[in-house]
Amino acid sequence: MQKPVRSILYVRLPVWKIWPGGVVYLADFIHKQRPDVRQEILDLALIEAGEREARLRERLLELRPDVVAFSWRNMQTFGPHPENDALEVVMNFDHSRSLWRRAKAAWDAVGIIWDYAAARLKNFAYLGLARRLLPESRLVVGGTAVSIFGKYIARKCPPNTVVVVGEGEEAMLSIADGFAEPAGHHWFKEPSGNLVHRQAEESFDLTRLTAVDFPYIESIFPGFREYLDGTIGVHTKRGCPFQCHFCLYNKIEGDRQRYRNPKEVAKEVEMLATVYGVRHIWFTDAQFCSTKRSAAHVEAVLDEMIARQVQVRWTGYLRLNHLTADIAAKMLKTGIESIDLSFTGTQEVIDSLTLGYDLEQQMSAFRLFKDAGFTDQKVKLYMPLNAPGETPLTLKATIARIRELYGMFGRENVLPFIFFIGVQPDTPIERKLIASGYLPADYDPLSLNPFLIKKLLYNPAPLGRIIGRAYLEAFESRGVADDYVGRATMEILERELATWEPERSATLPGLLAPSTSEEAAGQ
Repeated sequence: MQKPVRSILYVRLPVWKIWPGGVVYLADFIHKQRPDVRQEILDLALIEAGEREARLRERLLELRPDVVAFSWRNMQTFGPHPENDALEVVMNFDHSRSLWRRAKAAWDAVGIIWDYAAARLKNFAYLGLARRLLPESRLVVGGTAVSIFGKYIARKCPPNTVVVVGEGEEAMLSIADGFAEPAGHHWFKEPSGNLVHRQAEESFDLTRLTAVDFPYIESIFPGFREYLDGTIGVHTKRGCPFQCHFCLYNKIEGDRQRYRNPKEVAKEVEMLATVYGVRHIWFTDAQFCSTKRSAAHVEAVLDEMIARQVQVRWTGYLRLNHLTADIAAKMLKTGIESIDLSFTGTQEVIDSLTLGYDLEQQMSAFRLFKDAGFTDQKVKLYMPLNAPGETPLTLKATIARIRELYGMFGRENVLPFIFFIGVQPDTPIERKLIASGYLPADYDPLSLNPFLIKKLLYNPAPLGRIIGRAYLEAFESRGVADDYVGRATMEILERELATWEPERSATLPGLLAPSTSEEAAGQ
């Protein structure tokens, strides 16, 4: 056992500007358990790129913390986010009719890959800087990227680094107490360079997470107020019991749902709203309302918000399996601003991806929202287009269901989001694609090979082209006469699929057919 620590510096590695909820919850928990430990949060996302190293060096030398804990959010290159549009680039490279647009997309893709590779190297360099300046301090690395790629990151970390997989409260508390071997699931790179792995189930008791002490967080986090005019993340539970083929939440958070005290959740939201003027809340659970038990927990949270008369606009990923008329009414009363959920219009695709819900039950739940007093809230449909099992017939069925929702909520309130499955390591979809020969068995999920990266954004032939060109037509005309691009894409798809005949399934017409033999050869 080492001596207990006196100070911790949390370093949020660069990412687009998004509320650093994981770091905030962790620092709050450690403060409540070990109030004598001095803590500070340095958010590199809020610092200009050219100034980050100097600022980190300054804080390391001034604070000289016993522990430097880095938070690493994302690592793969194929995920579109506010700082790039990888989806548009891939669609243009693969499906544009214009050679100029294809060439430009290739150049843009190189830029995106270069940026990600450079960011990865810089992040490891930040860890190396901390080790050089503070050779006796313990380094800790956690975050979403680490939960997915822990072993890879651990190999490249400096010696005496703990790489925390999944939730970090128990691990950080044991580190604060000076334990040589931390608690929880982690990799440890020993001072000798040897790599040790400790497996552990996610079992942290979430009732120990009381409402965040935001005045304390503000006192240790200089960038705190820069986030208050945006959306703040609040979580009510962890864990997901579902086994969706493309998702890693049940590995990152465990497959057993654990819950925070509804009173503490509502108190946290109330403080954000009344003390700090926050108007938008995102409930960061894997799914805010999913199982029968979690639906009861959601209702308890909503009851507490109603009792406190909290005035916010909120949303989060929903499942509607266990929605009731009462819960729908309470969601609307407490300020839900959008209904966000995965959506596909056929049970066949739902079952193929093991999404674990019934389509007709989902459509009935939509009607509960309408009956409960839905007005101008948005319905956001995250559609895994061209997933395994997708056919022209299932696409047409999805379009028909979307039109049904237009009739229910108003066309202007329904937002179909175009996305494709991102292949993640150790998921059923990855195993399926390796078995089919789509991916080589020894592929590197962190490869910088652009042709492999493209395959990890799953949109294969033959449907890939018709979807890609529909998206490009909608995007290039900014949603066709300024309509929302997702709606326009689905309506262009509907137009192209209208002339499809079953016996011609191998060669879909219109957008899918190559315009020249040279173009066909290029694919």
